Amino acid sequence: MRPTELLLDPSLRLGCAALLTAAYAGVCGAVNWRERYRRKARTALARAGADSPAWLVLYASQTGAAEQMALETARHLHQAGLAAQVLELNQLSARQLQTTERALFIASTCGEGDVPDNGALFATQQMAQALALPNLHFAVLALGDDSYAKHCAFGRALDAWLNDCGAQAMAPRIEMNRGNAEALSAWQALLTHLAGSSDAPDWTAPDFQTWRLVERACLNPGSQGAPLYEITLMPAAGALPDWASGDLAQVQLAADPGRPREYSIASLPAEGALRLLVRLHRDANGVNGLGSGWFAEAEIGSHIPLRVRPHRLFRLGPNARRPLILIGNGSGLAGLRAHIKAREQSGCGDNWLIYGERNAAHDAIWAPELEGWRDAGMLKRLDRVFSRDGQGPRYVQDVLRDSADLLRHWVDEGAAIYVCGSRQGMAQDVDAALNAALGEAGLASLALAGRYRRDVY
Repeated sequence: MRPTELLLDPSLRLGCAALLTAAYAGVCGAVNWRERYRRKARTALARAGADSPAWLVLYASQTGAAEQMALETARHLHQAGLAAQVLELNQLSARQLQTTERALFIASTCGEGDVPDNGALFATQQMAQALALPNLHFAVLALGDDSYAKHCAFGRALDAWLNDCGAQAMAPRIEMNRGNAEALSAWQALLTHLAGSSDAPDWTAPDFQTWRLVERACLNPGSQGAPLYEITLMPAAGALPDWASGDLAQVQLAADPGRPREYSIASLPAEGALRLLVRLHRDANGVNGLGSGWFAEAEIGSHIPLRVRPHRLFRLGPNARRPLILIGNGSGLAGLRAHIKAREQSGCGDNWLIYGERNAAHDAIWAPELEGWRDAGMLKRLDRVFSRDGQGPRYVQDVLRDSADLLRHWVDEGAAIYVCGSRQGMAQDVDAALNAALGEAGLASLALAGRYRRDVY
């Protein structure tokens, strides 16, 4: 299957996982990954160079690496006196692209060729047609992970489509796998050349800090599935950093330091510790995964390099006061639990949690807390689905199908939908169920408005 055909396959629409962890390590620069920087950067870029020809800096990003690189790219153009506008690819219309003279595309690929959610509409709509782009000058940076056969597939397909549309490449496509330093340097050198500046930008990644394993508890003893651990961590020295619900913890492992592992944070700083929900992964030979194996086997008190990484695309953000429909399975409950805790702190009780696991007898993860939230009115509805109980398998997508009228009512009342958990199976089937209930155009509209957000892996 050619890359373009892959990207336009409806079964892959919005199908992406948070798997580009390494790209962050070489990209997410001296900025401190805080919303304060983002606001300042966007304000400065909006004010910059009003009389200069505009550049578009366009990105498709699932976990934030490409987005951060787009902000850094635009910041460098601004410092050189050039006006630059940063947009998600989904925000780009065909007309706007046809009237643009200069555009820089930063496109992530997730797993085996999947398109990030905020680029999926562009891929299925704009890239499905042959636009005439003779006036467009462009460059493409493709982010990926070369442990996958179809790494950088979206960036490659985008580059090919732009060439087919008659656009003029200002430089050959640059591919950056796992935050490759040489590719990063090549992009920085290209920016320096295009901007006519003399100093290359410095995008040094923030350092990992030493954290201590404080506590570990297996939450599913006797389960048919792999062990699921609640992990509690504290900085070895100093105070807890700040983070928001939806954010991620990156850990660096001695056996593979160039490829940090990422985990959804289940707690908030106000709770006094950083908590994770980690499923032990074993390969076909029964060998434990490096990250999950460390969390499952390390002695209490052991140290690990860790840094908190904001995940803006899965934060509550403008949805903080909306009703929320939270959908997930397995260890995906971590990110959803943090969102419910944040809603509890702000007094927002319009929450509906749909969560799937295997058996009620062994996999009722955090049941007392979830039931307490339900009884207190913090969860207006709690649907826990156990696939190995009852007459036949039942999954979270079955709840959506059976509750389609209620789902539409919540969405009509302004609800946002957050999905966290496994990409294969759950996230794909949830997407199909939402399409059936809301219509493809309706779900696409929610995604474009930021009311359909996913952290899937």
